[in-house]
Amino acid sequence: MQSATIIRILGILLMIFSLTMLPPSLVALWYKDGGGNAFFVTFLLSLVTGLLLFIPRRKAKAELKIRDGFLVVVLFWTVLSLFGALPFLLSNQVDLTLANAIFESFSGLTTTGATVITGLDQLPHSILYYRQQLQWLGGMGIIVLAVAILPMLGIGGMQLYRAETPGPMKDNKLTPRIAGTAKALWYIYLGLTIACALAYWMAGMSPFDAIAHSFSTIAIGGFSTHDASIGYFDSNSIELICSLFMFIAGINFSLHFVASRRLSIRPYLKDPEFKSYLLILSIVILCCLIVLLSYGMFEFSDALVKSIFHTISIATTTGFATTEFHLWPSILPVLLIFASFAGACAGSTGGGMKIIRILLLFKQGMREIKRLVHPNGVFLIKLGRDSISDRVVQAVWGFFATYVVLFVLLMLILLADGLDQVTAFSAVAACMNNLGPGLGEVALNYNGLSDLSKYVLSFAMLLGRLEIFTLLVLFTPTFWRR
Repeated sequence: MQSATIIRILGILLMIFSLTMLPPSLVALWYKDGGGNAFFVTFLLSLVTGLLLFIPRRKAKAELKIRDGFLVVVLFWTVLSLFGALPFLLSNQVDLTLANAIFESFSGLTTTGATVITGLDQLPHSILYYRQQLQWLGGMGIIVLAVAILPMLGIGGMQLYRAETPGPMKDNKLTPRIAGTAKALWYIYLGLTIACALAYWMAGMSPFDAIAHSFSTIAIGGFSTHDASIGYFDSNSIELICSLFMFIAGINFSLHFVASRRLSIRPYLKDPEFKSYLLILSIVILCCLIVLLSYGMFEFSDALVKSIFHTISIATTTGFATTEFHLWPSILPVLLIFASFAGACAGSTGGGMKIIRILLLFKQGMREIKRLVHPNGVFLIKLGRDSISDRVVQAVWGFFATYVVLFVLLMLILLADGLDQVTAFSAVAACMNNLGPGLGEVALNYNGLSDLSKYVLSFAMLLGRLEIFTLLVLFTPTFWRR
């Protein structure tokens, strides 16, 4: 393992991360809200720590192997999330304990959107901006992770898109092509963010709110600058704009890359995962619309907008809300939570198990049924015209089985900590799927949970964001053997 190179990279990451403290400091100066000191101190601490890690190992430039890649990825989210908690701890204007600050930072950088902070409308602009920026930076990291790095590591079917992405093709080492991949994805991500901010501004948001919400929309994060979230604006047009950009951000970014390169929508129309994504959203939207109309909660136009908005928001694991959907009648709250398990497409900023895995699990189930009828038959699993190897299917089944076991274990810990069944189930679901809002005690925020539950859920966020295996492999003795 190239430990010196890994520490050097971590130092570079911390130095780069220190620079992200400057924009919120400028926001504090612009609005004169007195919140700049916390960001300046964090800037110095991150920069100095990064330099102390980097300078002694500045000449360590060995090629990273796949095993090194696992460690770099985990360190990226863990260390930066811990340093990201510093402004919350140092700020005099938001009173957070260590557990709360870590929870909020992990939630932001993993784009989960679960919060322990109340009274957002009274917070200084600098803190509000920083929360949104955390999610935006995390979203960009997710895209590079999912499209450039995870396909190489073979994490539960993510390698399916290797041929379509501009990322590295070799299996034995990380290559410089990651830089080219990251640059191409950065342009797409930035372009979508600017387009979303302009659309929000034209629909009536203030420039600050438009920029802030564009960050969390494209990152599929769900943080807002208001306690009422998107409902604060009471605008169907804003909800529809938000729905459109959440939908776009939930699509595999490799498809965006290929479509933009070819100037054609054919890559979307030919992609089986995109078609399944569209089908699942359409079914859930229709169910929500029928139930809301049958209970007479809204007029047709409002019911349609609410159904579209909340389905896309919850199913893509964004977590925005305009009404208290957890109080909706019949099966709707549970249906929406279950939709988040499928989540968005692989290679997007969304969470959940990913549509591609759900699709492969369904196809494998159908194949097993056919084998019962025709024991000697040979049945291939196909996505479009491409046959899927059994190795990929096994990886997906392994991911699913591991997900279920971890989900149960984490839920049992929360139950032992005193939470009721609905709260424990939905809290683990919301954090492992990087959704944010849950049901029961965590429908609005997570402030009422114990420190133990917050640390457990922070770990759940990291598990979900790193596709489980990337984190779990570090806990195996095999990983650390020479």
